[in-house]
Amino acid sequence: MSTAVENAPVTFTEGAVKELFKLKDQQEIGDDYGLRVGVEGGGCSGMTYVLGFDQPKEGDKEYYIEGIKVFMHKAHGLYLAGMQIDFQDGLNARGFTFNNPNAASTCGCGTSFSV
Repeated sequence: MSTAVENAPVTFTEGAVKELFKLKDQQEIGDDYGLRVGVEGGGCSGMTYVLGFDQPKEGDKEYYIEGIKVFMHKAHGLYLAGMQIDFQDGLNARGFTFNNPNAASTCGCGTSFSV
């Protein structure tokens, strides 16, 4: 795993940062864990987002975004470059949302996309 010195491919809104710190504290996540951001095949549009606390894996790059340690497989940066992750806590929706400029189309739930 390499520690990235360049800019991270994704950003977090203030709401996402607050929620991520809250989740980390509630779940008592250890310092050897970081937030995994990535993609995997599946979903109604072809690819789904991965977002969860995990330990580093081979092929990962490590970033620090707004004080949060983030792991991302280096191949996933191609699909996620420029993406903003937000957290919505409203009457119509609650959860993390992904604003991905690389997505050619997304599904109705917002967690699946195609490039």
